[in-house]
Amino acid sequence: MFRNKQIVLGVSGGIAVYKAVELLRLLVKAGADVHVVMTRNACEFVAPLTFQTLSGNPVHTEMFNLIQEQDIGHISLADRADLVLVAPATANVIGKAANGLADDLLTTTLLATKAPVLFAPAMNVNMWENPLYRENQAKLERYGYYFMTPAVGALACGWEGQGKLPDPADIFDYAQTLVRAERDMAGKTVLVTAGPTREELDPVRFLSNHSSGKMGYAIARAARNRGANVILVSGPVQLTPPQAVEFVGVTTAMEMHDAVLSRAASADVIIKAAAVADFRPAERNGQKVKKGGEEQAVLSLQRNPDILAELGRLKGQQLLVGFAAETDDLLANAGKKLETKNLDLIVANDVSQPGSGFDGDTNAVQLLYRDGQREELPLMSKDEVAWALLDRIVRQQQ
Repeated sequence: MFRNKQIVLGVSGGIAVYKAVELLRLLVKAGADVHVVMTRNACEFVAPLTFQTLSGNPVHTEMFNLIQEQDIGHISLADRADLVLVAPATANVIGKAANGLADDLLTTTLLATKAPVLFAPAMNVNMWENPLYRENQAKLERYGYYFMTPAVGALACGWEGQGKLPDPADIFDYAQTLVRAERDMAGKTVLVTAGPTREELDPVRFLSNHSSGKMGYAIARAARNRGANVILVSGPVQLTPPQAVEFVGVTTAMEMHDAVLSRAASADVIIKAAAVADFRPAERNGQKVKKGGEEQAVLSLQRNPDILAELGRLKGQQLLVGFAAETDDLLANAGKKLETKNLDLIVANDVSQPGSGFDGDTNAVQLLYRDGQREELPLMSKDEVAWALLDRIVRQQQ
């Protein structure tokens, strides 16, 4: 996704500098040409040689060291950047940027660039909560600069709270939204559901399924990267919600029903990738059910509302996409679902096939369209499947 992209990675002084090394590795692995700018304080934590070795480019630390004889350093860096990414971003660097100060190579580059700028703050929790800092961030956000939210946890200074540098993988994920050339879903609202639901039998046990949420989360990321306003309604999964989407966490099918139906009217595209339980216990026990001497037990179930069918009945000009995870008669079962639930497109996959299961990172799917067309996609990563699916959705809406 970063292939042929020029990224300026600004590294300011803080204990989290070591995490910028992992971020650099992710960017380079994705094909980016990364030029690292380090403040003097950053050099006290990690040697520039580390960043130079991993990036394959000289590390820039001094204001008056020219990149080439005819180039002024900060102008050359500012002009070449497709994205300027500052991680970790200290309160000091953010404060200087907010007030137009430019007294080193990083801050002059920030002032000179016309590329998107993403700050990943890292600081003590008291600094993060200080109204002076909050005003500086708010000022930059008003002028179009992008910010991530620090993580919560134990800080190097001994305090506990908000201020940790976000995980490098999350910074990398957010950065994708700012360098994608395709913005063909800008102005659209995309509602995506993901993951399983859990239907409690008692405070200890529940009914669920093997859905990991990976496909739905990949679709949400891809739609966001293409400029859409994304609403992600997710059941309980072991995944971090993507940055810059509206996240709605739910547990049961009834909760997902209410969350989706209350937001459906605002969506241009609805993609139902969640694996919602068809049934729930007719009665939830308030205490853990103890086993007795019986060899068999009977569980009484009642049907959950069919969210996808209800959306199909209500939809007007919206484009409605469903998923069919099957173990037999794939095309027949998916085709029936497409017709009976009034879908525009259904994504069908045989979860019994290698590489197409719930918890994997790949998928092989077939797309069935309302007009009878069918398209088979080869085995690919779920991110690639998501991108290919959105390609088809964009074409259908043109």
